[in-house]
Amino acid sequence: MIKRKRQREHGKIKLGRYFQDFKKGDKVGVIRELSVQPKFPKQLQGRSGVIEGKRGNSYVVKIKDLNKEKTYIIHPVHLKRLKQTKK
Repeated sequence: MIKRKRQREHGKIKLGRYFQDFKKGDKVGVIRELSVQPKFPKQLQGRSGVIEGKRGNSYVVKIKDLNKEKTYIIHPVHLKRLKQTKK
């Protein structure tokens, strides 16, 4: 669990990360940005999910929690695009 930022990451957030754009169906990983309020549940840290849509400035992300799929509304500063592998 992330409790602190590394020394090099302290300071302002990169604007490119704050205004990221995702499309429906993109795979994303949830990585908490500690310097942004409000915070979201710690249980989401490190999970991955799929973008379902957009609601305001935030994105609706579908995350599988054990056998149940749940939807969360998460600001893009906490999301990181994952590379999709071809099968």
